[in-house]
Amino acid sequence: MIIVLKAKATDKEIKEVADKIERMGLKPHVSKGVERTIIGAIGDESLLKEDQLKAMPIVEKVMPIMKPYKLVSREFKNEGTVIKIGNTKIGSKEIIVMAGPCAVESEEQMISVAKAAKKAGAKLLRGGAFKPRTSPYSFQGMGEEGLQLLAKARKVTGLPIVTEVMTIEDVPLVADYADVLQIGTRNAQNYNLLRAVGKINKPVLLKRGLASTLKEFLMAAEYIMSEGNHKVILCERGIRTFCTYTRNTLDLNIIPVLKKETHLPVIVDPSHGTGRYDIVNPMSKASIAAGADGLMIEVHPNPQEATSDGDQSLNPVQFAKLMRELKPVAKAVGRKL
Repeated sequence: MIIVLKAKATDKEIKEVADKIERMGLKPHVSKGVERTIIGAIGDESLLKEDQLKAMPIVEKVMPIMKPYKLVSREFKNEGTVIKIGNTKIGSKEIIVMAGPCAVESEEQMISVAKAAKKAGAKLLRGGAFKPRTSPYSFQGMGEEGLQLLAKARKVTGLPIVTEVMTIEDVPLVADYADVLQIGTRNAQNYNLLRAVGKINKPVLLKRGLASTLKEFLMAAEYIMSEGNHKVILCERGIRTFCTYTRNTLDLNIIPVLKKETHLPVIVDPSHGTGRYDIVNPMSKASIAAGADGLMIEVHPNPQEATSDGDQSLNPVQFAKLMRELKPVAKAVGRKL
């Protein structure tokens, strides 16, 4: 259920309604819009005493949310959510680009790529300290040492960092270093991990599962938000299909659908979505044209020597060229880069 309050509801009045919902045994989630405040009552709706809520002077109406994903839906919040990370806003008019290597390998690598990414116009630095790999014999990441190197690169460049967390036990550690916690595709339906990052007060970048449907993707976001963390960024990163000429099939169809269904910002990872550096450029442009709020691009100083995903990584020169070419595309759809 959503409880729509009358215009100009005070903080005291909002709290009174929220407290009443809690006493009924449900969890209140407050969303303050430009004109109205909406409170979502999440839980067993049979416990909700609708008449009591309607009787409160500040309550305008009580409505059911028809979608299975409640807090994520446009029914709960009509305006698009803007997530602030330092001085960067994801979900605003500006297209935000996150760039960096698939895996943190060394201090020299991270500092050089961070400087190159910032110079080209990237607003966040990405890099994996913990790496979920298909083979147990592949490079698994540097762990906390990798997090420390990311923090050094942030100190040098000022770029906020986004990195993946793989286990519940690592959430506090990664949260100590990262500005944005990433949930990778293999953990997209690890519901205990989703609940764990839902309890922290930092943005979460949720990647779509390998073959997740729209509903499964949004319900994963719902798990995070149901724990109180509403700072969720959705990331389309390609799904598994019968195609073999690319690593995955980048599902650009889902971008406008997500923008219609949910208020959360949507970014696209064309590096993992294609697995081929030579088509990252056109798919990045297509993503912006389709309505994406940002991009996540893999950049490595020397892709031929990368410990992971060199085939899909751009070098700094290629990345700078991409950033220049994205500007007129963003302008054409009423955005800026």
